[in-house]
Amino acid sequence: MKLKNILNPSVISTNLKSADKEGVIKELLEILISAKLIPSNQKELVFNDLMDREKKMSTGIQHGVAIPHAKTKVVKSLVACIGVKESGVDFASLDGEPSTIFIMTLSPIDRVGPHVQFLADVSMVIKEEKARKAILMARTAQDVLEVFGI
Repeated sequence: MKLKNILNPSVISTNLKSADKEGVIKELLEILISAKLIPSNQKELVFNDLMDREKKMSTGIQHGVAIPHAKTKVVKSLVACIGVKESGVDFASLDGEPSTIFIMTLSPIDRVGPHVQFLADVSMVIKEEKARKAILMARTAQDVLEVFGI
């Protein structure tokens, strides 16, 4: 899977406003709705899918990164978006630090491969501190895409 087939400027926000986990997830969903990747009338269903996943285990990982994700009947193929909030949000991360970079994915209930491949490709980039800093300093969606080599 090529990241350029999933990520483009319409699915990136460098200026999230929300102050809590639920707000960030709703903002990320609005990005996908604006990009016409999920229908607006399915927002609540997808939000519930994401929050059900969060209840099982937080998707806040470490180094300021959170990867909220869920399987849902709303999408037929993997969709993703990226949001940045420089001041950070408590996402119950494994390292206890606030999350500042949010990479949200939604994938079909019956498919595993694309989700795993996307996360592997993204992880190759965000594991590097230099890349995370560049994402935090990004002022435009294109700046973020360049960090991912797009």
